[in-house]
Amino acid sequence: MFDFKKEFKDLYQPKTTPVVVDVPGIVAIAIDGVGDPNTSESYQQAIEVLYGLSYAIKMGNKATLEYVVAPLEGFWCLTDDFTGTGAPITDKRKFVWTAFIRQPDFVTAEVFAAAKAGLAKKKPGLDTSGAKLESFTEGLCVQAMHIGPYDDEPATIAMLDQYASANGYVVDIDDQRRHHEIYLSDPRKVAPEKLRTVIRHPIREATALSASPPEAQSAQPSRQS
Repeated sequence: MFDFKKEFKDLYQPKTTPVVVDVPGIVAIAIDGVGDPNTSESYQQAIEVLYGLSYAIKMGNKATLEYVVAPLEGFWCLTDDFTGTGAPITDKRKFVWTAFIRQPDFVTAEVFAAAKAGLAKKKPGLDTSGAKLESFTEGLCVQAMHIGPYDDEPATIAMLDQYASANGYVVDIDDQRRHHEIYLSDPRKVAPEKLRTVIRHPIREATALSASPPEAQSAQPSRQS
């Protein structure tokens, strides 16, 4: 059975030490929103819609590909300036987020529309209007596995930024390239100190390199399916 986490280990199973990776384009179902994910009703509804659509596609296309639904991911920024440093976020109401779940390549606009119609019929009270099928290409990034509570992420973020700087890169966060998290643990079932989250920052080569940059890993599947 196809599993993104196993096929693309360099993207979904990094070590706790930073590494540079060249992230290819993906197709995903995404929903945009604003607010504290811990208290925002819109964020919780977005997650329900994303999983609802993802499982509707999976169950409706068994003949196409047997696969494991990919983990929840998120792009994050703030309503005010965010430079990508490891400073803690004190007001989570300022979060601007895009929550998304990666989809297999066979998911077209038609497949997505059919899943949307099916979920709306199954759960008429669930608002699916904000869900969209999008393509993302992150390109050159630095990433690491963060183990522990979400509120402890600033230390890992600072480590990523320091690693980028020490190896001839600068963090390249802007309106299009954002702080990225991949959630490999369910916080409802896993203790905070054991949560596993991939943290990824977009980078670019500095104009004057202070050190020879490491060769970026190319994200390739571990085997053919």
